[in-house]
Amino acid sequence: MTSCKILVINSGSSSIKYRLFRASKNGGGGARFALVTKGLIEKIGHKDSNVHDHKEGIQLLLNTLTQGQGAKIKDLSEICAIGHRIVHGGVTFKKPTLITSEVMAKIRECFELAPLHNPANYAGVEACQAILPNVKQVAVFDTAFHQSLPEHAYIYGLPYEYYEKYNLRKFGFHGTSHQYVAHEAARILERPLRKLKLITCHLGNGCSIAAVKHGQSIDTSMGFTPLEGLVMGTRCGDIDPASVIFLAEKEKISLEEIDRVLNYKSGLKGVSGLSNDMREIWEAAKEGHHRAKLAFDIFTYRIKKYIGSYIAAMGGVDAIVFTAGIGENEAHVRNRITKGLFDFLDDKKVRVLVVPTNEELMIAKQTFHVVSL
Repeated sequence: MTSCKILVINSGSSSIKYRLFRASKNGGGGARFALVTKGLIEKIGHKDSNVHDHKEGIQLLLNTLTQGQGAKIKDLSEICAIGHRIVHGGVTFKKPTLITSEVMAKIRECFELAPLHNPANYAGVEACQAILPNVKQVAVFDTAFHQSLPEHAYIYGLPYEYYEKYNLRKFGFHGTSHQYVAHEAARILERPLRKLKLITCHLGNGCSIAAVKHGQSIDTSMGFTPLEGLVMGTRCGDIDPASVIFLAEKEKISLEEIDRVLNYKSGLKGVSGLSNDMREIWEAAKEGHHRAKLAFDIFTYRIKKYIGSYIAAMGGVDAIVFTAGIGENEAHVRNRITKGLFDFLDDKKVRVLVVPTNEELMIAKQTFHVVSL
């Protein structure tokens, strides 16, 4: 295969994000990728929408690509593969995988690990298979990059039988983003990734940090679910587990309500009482709003603390890489995190990089690699 078009699908519960790439092999054995178009199908299944399910959404997407003056391809035969973002691969999937009936069954088994995401991801795959049954489909898992974590980093201090029975362990997320920016950092630094120690910081409404040593993730802040780790837009991050029991007893609330509190009412929004948007919090903090300043301080302090622990875990660091909405655009956040961070290092030549993430491009590259084998 010398060239083809790859469609990347990120199927959510009520939306489908897509990008179409042109991939072509170059003389050096690699491949070049060019974005052809991108788009979004929204309000799938809503009562006021004409798109009733994901199959209709995929069909609308394909019609948009092939019909009218804005058509990007002559016919669907130009699409050689479809890469799907799948949030959770459990312990089964350690790399991008060609989708078969057996793979689909394993993805279904992961529904309980990511009930808000995997069923929607799965629906997107099913729709593509129904409409384009002869096109190769590839699953790219958010959790796969972190499958290189050593056992001591992913096992919790719980009775070991829960890991054996339920795979209750750290998985980590945002793996495609961490992997992409790590490769980009190596390119910018003009050094082989296998010789670098990097800390990649994906800071958006959801936030996670990864310690990437010699190209492999050896630790990451998110855990069994995306709730563990940093303070985020609406997620609390690390807390004392006993505080959940205390809160449930004091407030007389159910596990379902506790889940809503931890995931949707906490973080920047919960502390500030204003918003989960860092831009609004920063403006309020500058005007003297105490809780906004407190939210900003907690957010940046937690990140700095994680970075320090990962420097220790890797025995040094070559670069700190910031990405995603906050990481890429909020210089005051980066400045607060990095201020004085490297004073204790013997070698002060640590680079701080801002690398825009491109998870869709990473999915396209991995999809092309799988179907080219």
